[in-house]
Amino acid sequence: MRRLMLAATVSLLAVGAAQAQVTADDIANDATTTGDVVTNGMGQALQRYSPLELLNKENVEHLVPAWAFSLGGEKQRGQETQPLVYDGIMYVTGSYSRLYAVDVKTGQELWQYDARLPEGILPCCDVVNRGAAIYGDMVIFGTLDARLVALDRKTGDVIWNKEIADYKAGYSYTAAPLIVNGLVITGNSGGEFGIVGEVQARDVNTGELVWTRPTIEGNMGTLNGEDSTMTGVLNATWPGDMWKTGGGAPWLGGSYDAETNTLIFGAGNPAPWNSHLRNAGTPVEGNTGDNLYAASRIGIDPATGEIKWHFQTTPREGWDFDGVNEVVAYTDREGNGRLATADRNGFFYILNREDGKFIRATPFVQNITWASGIGEDGRPIYNEDNRPGDPTTAAEGERGETVFAVPSFLGGKNWMPMAFSQRTGNFYVPSNEWGMDIWNEPVTYREGAAYLGSGFTIKPIFEDHIGALKAIDPDTGDIKWEYHNPAPLWGGVMTTAGGLVFLGTPEGEFKALDDETGEVLWSFQTGSGIVGQPITWEQDGEQFVTVVSGWGGAVPLWGGEVANRVNYLNQGGMVWTFRLPKEFASAG
Repeated sequence: MRRLMLAATVSLLAVGAAQAQVTADDIANDATTTGDVVTNGMGQALQRYSPLELLNKENVEHLVPAWAFSLGGEKQRGQETQPLVYDGIMYVTGSYSRLYAVDVKTGQELWQYDARLPEGILPCCDVVNRGAAIYGDMVIFGTLDARLVALDRKTGDVIWNKEIADYKAGYSYTAAPLIVNGLVITGNSGGEFGIVGEVQARDVNTGELVWTRPTIEGNMGTLNGEDSTMTGVLNATWPGDMWKTGGGAPWLGGSYDAETNTLIFGAGNPAPWNSHLRNAGTPVEGNTGDNLYAASRIGIDPATGEIKWHFQTTPREGWDFDGVNEVVAYTDREGNGRLATADRNGFFYILNREDGKFIRATPFVQNITWASGIGEDGRPIYNEDNRPGDPTTAAEGERGETVFAVPSFLGGKNWMPMAFSQRTGNFYVPSNEWGMDIWNEPVTYREGAAYLGSGFTIKPIFEDHIGALKAIDPDTGDIKWEYHNPAPLWGGVMTTAGGLVFLGTPEGEFKALDDETGEVLWSFQTGSGIVGQPITWEQDGEQFVTVVSGWGGAVPLWGGEVANRVNYLNQGGMVWTFRLPKEFASAG
């Protein structure tokens, strides 16, 4: 009965309204249009910058709640999503692979889709979902059992439903899909289970596969149902058959640089974590043991899936420093096209926009131990004494030497997206200052089982803070200011032409900071920790801001001593939407 009533509501809303469709132009122009948000990242380049300035430093104190919507039920956990807004409707995903359509004027639910997840799913880092994509009359999102579902935007009815990979083998999916040139493009998750990372492109209207591109050497790509080319060269950087279970999952999704017509995906950790095991055996002559293309950023031709370039942030990776963090295309102050990425390994990288070539890297967290810096060729200058020890040299091969490494495997920056301000020219990077005891241990691959070969305990390194939002000048790597937070930062950042930087904290505070000084100008307590991604848009002459509140994600599951520090935080699931009343919009 409830579903019938909601469907009737949708029909009434559609009466007399144009049947608006999201077009390729809408997606391409999302970063500059202000009346909607139709892409994850508020633009294909993922800058998360809004040109809106109705809301600014002078009037943000007048920002007030417009409505709040509960995701409902007992399925709370981590809410890492970014909502989308189009044609008067907000589309927001929730934990456990749910998707909601909400009236943006009232906060009323229009319809809900709840995926029927099977028993035995193997998500690594909570039951999160990071958002959807919209195109035409469809809203498309992925599910924890590694499926991709297209729904009718107006009714929530299923249009197509496709399998990305076999969840029983350890695959899952949590990222927001990417729409480029009539294709819906996805990665996969599951690097902790010895899967093989892969980027897939499907016809957006039918869901049928167009091409696939594995992100581990030795695996074959496909184009239009036929084998295309092998990724890399078989056994060039992997010993024996380890490429068959090499990990490298592009689990965070990707970005699209229209200027160079390039998809940019990051590949996660190689499997297993034990780097000594991956670099053993009798590799071919000249094998560097880098285990390509794990822990790399990869430029891909969107038409064919062919790799155009790659840059590996952590060759011979041994600390779980995934290379998945977002790559943001931007123009520097001298007018040069650049790519920026803040890696889990603690270094902030600038690459050439045309070919992904390394330009420079600077540390953005403190006390890094695993490397003393990044060389002129972009390769780390390793501190080999800080690599977890080889268990085969230990007594009875039980456990290699334990080291204390900084940052922890959850990274100087993890999945939580940074923002780039076209106003200041700075990046705003949510980071964490922590380290870990880490050791290697024997492991054997078994399908569907954890394939780590390592143990760990995460520990804070400062008494007064773990989280640190950092304003970084990409031209120099200088940190212009820092905002410290007692608990880890695990949510996304947004910045605006009004001079504001928005972020949420695990303590539940949604904050607006001055983009030039880091001063807190406004704060609102949402009732649960924020690990979501804020957005803003304009409607009827007012500026709105939305964020989803709901504590969870990897920190409470994997955080060791840090998890114990924040075990008092409440879970939740609430969509908070704020508005600046018109009478204050003229301030500033």
